[in-house]
Amino acid sequence: MQIPYLSILALLPLAAGIIVLLLPASRRDLIRWIALVVSSVTLLVSIVVFVSFDPSIDGYQLEEKFNWLPSLGISYHMGVDGFGAAMELMAGLVVFSGVMVSWKVEDRPREFFAYLLFLASSVFGVFGSLDLFLLFFFFELAVFPKYLMIILWGYPKTREYGGMKLTLYLYLGSILAFIGVLAIYFASGLRTFDLPALEQAGFGLNFQKLWFPFIFIGFGVLGGLFPFHSWAPAGHVAAPTAVSMLLAGVEMKVGVFAALRAGLMLLPDGMRFWATLILVLATINVVYGAFIAMIQKDFKYVIGFSSVSHMGLVFIGLATLTPEGLTGAGLQMFSHGIMTALFFAVVGMVYDRAHTRNIGELGGLFKHMPLAMLGFVVGGLVSMGMPGFSGFIAEMPIYMGAWKTAPVVAIISAISIVITAAYILLVVRRVFFGEVPDAIKPGLSDISIRDKIVVVMLSLVMIVLGVIPSTLVPVIEAGARHILVLTGGA
Repeated sequence: MQIPYLSILALLPLAAGIIVLLLPASRRDLIRWIALVVSSVTLLVSIVVFVSFDPSIDGYQLEEKFNWLPSLGISYHMGVDGFGAAMELMAGLVVFSGVMVSWKVEDRPREFFAYLLFLASSVFGVFGSLDLFLLFFFFELAVFPKYLMIILWGYPKTREYGGMKLTLYLYLGSILAFIGVLAIYFASGLRTFDLPALEQAGFGLNFQKLWFPFIFIGFGVLGGLFPFHSWAPAGHVAAPTAVSMLLAGVEMKVGVFAALRAGLMLLPDGMRFWATLILVLATINVVYGAFIAMIQKDFKYVIGFSSVSHMGLVFIGLATLTPEGLTGAGLQMFSHGIMTALFFAVVGMVYDRAHTRNIGELGGLFKHMPLAMLGFVVGGLVSMGMPGFSGFIAEMPIYMGAWKTAPVVAIISAISIVITAAYILLVVRRVFFGEVPDAIKPGLSDISIRDKIVVVMLSLVMIVLGVIPSTLVPVIEAGARHILVLTGGA
């Protein structure tokens, strides 16, 4: 009997979150340990899923299926292709890291860890769903916990604004996506939400042209696609550290992944028709996000706008519809997820000790938390696309794919490399070098052993991927081949 690995990933955090909510609030240590054990199990299972995936076989693997609501064509159907397997691993790493850096949360830890586990269930569920209704269910599962975690545990000055803005934007996107999902369901004539079946439905060209934007932009809002990106910096900045890690590291990939599954793979001709517009919007993402990041004074805002810029590269890769572009998009989703989680983790460590995120009020932190600085530098080198790190092997294929289809896009978006280098170097110099301001000296100390584990683990993942690309590239290439078969590009 096949072990239901994907169900464990999706349902274990959900069940654990419900159990945590039922426990007495006084059982704080037990609550923390439940969250840690569950996140450790999901990390191990995500590694098993990744290792079990055979990159020589295109299509879906590790499938689990039973009819859930047959009268409505809804099934519980789980499975992963190369993209899904990689995203499950990335989510496992970030969820575990988020629990580790949140260990010392003292304000209502029961509710905090329960909502964090619900978020984990959502992302694992989306990456493993092969039923369109199921995918949408897991997609929506995260909205309410995200809002609550931001307004209850977020940055006091901006949490209400950031939480409300994020929620309204995502609901707007969800409405568009849901309309598109219903259109696909009824137009297929199959009366099923099963994704593999819908991939073979053969939707007409006019239908695809009309409904593709609903799906792609609807889900793409969560991916930070311009001009629907502004929720991302506001939400990231307002959120507590673990939620920022999940929002930028994983949730933005959930949006792109859902847009890929339900948009590009079901309506490939629609993608071809709208590809030019997506390339334009994504290029704005890349350049605009980098420029705005460079002028930010808040440490978190720098990373927030940096995420907008890097997600633009993912959209460019997808819109090229080339083997290189699609492979690069998948690699960038993984690399950016780990990189951004590390960035926000380090920012949280700095804020917990310095009690400020204003870059002008920080300085000399290398003396007190050297490993945190080294982690940030590794993330910065990844962000700049330096050879030997995961960012290089992710961004190069995207630029190659863009050069084949739209050289102007490749040239303009490449400007972001220089801008990214500028703001990363400026932040490193101002935050970690120089003299320590007197105002922050009293609270400074080295990061905890749990924080060090997170920094080392995430840094090593990006270094190993950069030095030994074969650890991930074949899996992503298998996912790209599957997409190209559906789009007629193979």
